[in-house]
Amino acid sequence: MTKSLPGHLAVNQKKKSSNELRDFTTTPHVIPISLLAIAIGIIASFVAWLLLKLIGFFTNIFYYQRIDTALSSPAGNHLGLWAIAIPVIGSLIIGLMARYGSEKIRGHGIPEAIESILMNGSRVHPRLAVLKPISAAISIGSGGPFGAEGPIIMTGGAFGSLIAQLFHLTSAERKTLLVAGAAAGMAAVFATPLAAVLLAVELLLFEWKPRSVIPVALASVTAGAARRYILGLGPLFPVPPHPAFIGPQGLLGCAIAGLLAGLLSALLTQGVYAAEDLFHKLPIHWMWWPAIAGVFVGIGGLFFPQALGVGYDVIGLLLRGNVTLHIILGVLIVKSLIWIISLGSGTSGGVVAPVLMTGAALGGLEALFLPHYGPGFWALVSMGATLAATMSCPFTGIVFAIELTHDLNMLLPLLIASFLAYGLIVLAMRRSILTEKISRRGYHLSREYALDPLEILFVREVMRTNVVALPAEASLEEACDLIRPGQKPHGQHLFPVVDDSQRVLGVVSRNYLTKLFDERSAQTSRMFLGETAVHPPVVAYAEEPLRVVAHRMFESGFTRMPVVAGEDDNRLVGMVALHDLMQAHSRSLEEERARERVLRLRMPLLGRMQTSRVPQP
Repeated sequence: MTKSLPGHLAVNQKKKSSNELRDFTTTPHVIPISLLAIAIGIIASFVAWLLLKLIGFFTNIFYYQRIDTALSSPAGNHLGLWAIAIPVIGSLIIGLMARYGSEKIRGHGIPEAIESILMNGSRVHPRLAVLKPISAAISIGSGGPFGAEGPIIMTGGAFGSLIAQLFHLTSAERKTLLVAGAAAGMAAVFATPLAAVLLAVELLLFEWKPRSVIPVALASVTAGAARRYILGLGPLFPVPPHPAFIGPQGLLGCAIAGLLAGLLSALLTQGVYAAEDLFHKLPIHWMWWPAIAGVFVGIGGLFFPQALGVGYDVIGLLLRGNVTLHIILGVLIVKSLIWIISLGSGTSGGVVAPVLMTGAALGGLEALFLPHYGPGFWALVSMGATLAATMSCPFTGIVFAIELTHDLNMLLPLLIASFLAYGLIVLAMRRSILTEKISRRGYHLSREYALDPLEILFVREVMRTNVVALPAEASLEEACDLIRPGQKPHGQHLFPVVDDSQRVLGVVSRNYLTKLFDERSAQTSRMFLGETAVHPPVVAYAEEPLRVVAHRMFESGFTRMPVVAGEDDNRLVGMVALHDLMQAHSRSLEEERARERVLRLRMPLLGRMQTSRVPQP
């Protein structure tokens, strides 16, 4: 007869031998997900177009009192002192929308997208898809020193999530479509489809798997192609080609620019959260914080109007080198301060455009003492490096700068500067400007991705071979005698039941046998052990990775399993337990921590000279 142990579940055991393993786990289900991602890419491109039109509409309403959707700079307004009131009015509206609409519209978009992915099962409320672009357009249109990228990432992701929620999908598939919408929105706004995919990989997906990267890439490509018909082709900031090679002196200058960009990024990040801490100390509701920040924005805009709004025109001037020292200092001081205060107040806005502008201004300052390699060279280097450091996404920073300008000659300078800036920020800061907000909400997000040791170690490498196996024809008394206290190996709690050929027929636990023995009767005393064992047993295979076994333990509830030779060979070869899987991680930690000198260099020639030296009398 068949028995089952209390508290255990029967599972469909999946068998994977070493010759059945594949590099990727993607299934054909990626095809319908990709088709949905393409549709999301088209929708996101129209959402990006609508967001830019809304920004233009509110800018014209607030600063020029006219009905127009064309993007205009607030710097050309003639409101005088009344211009101070415009950011305050816009911020009041946003505070009301956040309190009575959705608090999720606060912030710069990307942390909210990450939180939706990690904590909410990639579910976004429909109202956020409407309120986020409107609040961002009001914020930027009323002079807020932000860009459209954060809001479009959150809005595109919201539409991707909403479409995913209409279908019967897993949380992982919803995440893929949410990120597809976010990447498509960014690709449509900036005409940077490759950078959008890299941002998704470095910041939003938390994995590198074909099942997610392929749909995201297709959505980004679709949005990039649709932009041609909706917003026009890129680049957003065309520049004349720079030298293909700048020599050792220029590369040293790129290293200096990268370190300075890392320092600027650290100052900006600390400034934003220092401002947020100050707002939290105010004895008033957070709804009023953006209005208080709006006063500073209005005053800053009065002294330096170019600091208001998205500032794409100022970025273009910095990259072409057509700016004065007054513009450079105005961006570095006024733009940075009002952006720090505004973002710290919790209003709706983005990070990328202000970081691009301040990084380009830093490069304009560096051009005063670094070698000259053409107009805007150092502005472009510092812009990419500052973005890479601030978002802790070096590849995104490099590719984003190149796609914005279409200057491939800048690849090597950007590579040096961006990774040095990234290295400095990694050593100096615990978290980036994006993940710090998530941490302040009580969560922790690791930005490091590495191969799990359970993926590369096999069961045969960690299993224990010194085990006690019970014969199926043994009686209950004989079985209990075999597992009596003091019997080796110590600590074995699960016993395979085998036949004469050492084939595993079932398993039985020590506690279960002890219970049967204590409650034995005339009937149970005559039972053979094979009748009391669990059939069929959940087993591990010697030639399968530990990751597969870990999943099987999770699904079944068993933390110990007999190991058999193979799928067609049910002979017992050992036992594997959860403790053995932990030893695999311990081995990985040991490889990281233990330092040893493997190769020792010897100087044979020097040794011969020393031994042949004749002492002087």
